[in-house]
Amino acid sequence: VGVHPNENEGREPSADELVALAADPRVVAIGETGLDYFRSDGDLTWQQERFRRHIAAARACGKPLIIHTRAAREDTLAIMREEGAGEAGGVMHCFTEDWNTARAALDLGFYISFSGILTFKTAEDLRQVATRVPPDRLLIETDAPYLAPIPHRGKPNEPRYVAHVAECIAGLRGMEVDEVATLTGENFSRLFGS
Repeated sequence: VGVHPNENEGREPSADELVALAADPRVVAIGETGLDYFRSDGDLTWQQERFRRHIAAARACGKPLIIHTRAAREDTLAIMREEGAGEAGGVMHCFTEDWNTARAALDLGFYISFSGILTFKTAEDLRQVATRVPPDRLLIETDAPYLAPIPHRGKPNEPRYVAHVAECIAGLRGMEVDEVATLTGENFSRLFGS
């Protein structure tokens, strides 16, 4: 439960409202939340305040955060530290940043999740990050309907395409695809308590 960083219409839920909504057993996390300076401009204090509320709600209800960051890595990490996001934990969703950002998030107890972007020809730096993330903090995702991996790039993404992300990770880390599937499945269960 949460409000995406780029959504700027409608009523802002309070931290207490988010906690109340998160009491539903079907809710496994708070988010997608975070900062996105790529798609928004001007005074983005409202985005930062929303992110702080989401972190407070996650800490209050004991559910992990799903964090989105784009063109805002320094502010994202600063707010995570200031608001104690590490107490809730969570995942850096659809990760596209550098190793220093990953390391800082890992130091706060977060998982790093890779999407179809990892398979793109232009993602060599990201693939280097994927080789360094500790196995017990590694996740994969589709981010469907966006960011379909090679060989489906440019088409709507589907959950079944996450297998291509697993294949890429396996190749990078010298693992079998089944090992990646088992590992990331166990990590998912540990993070989201399922």
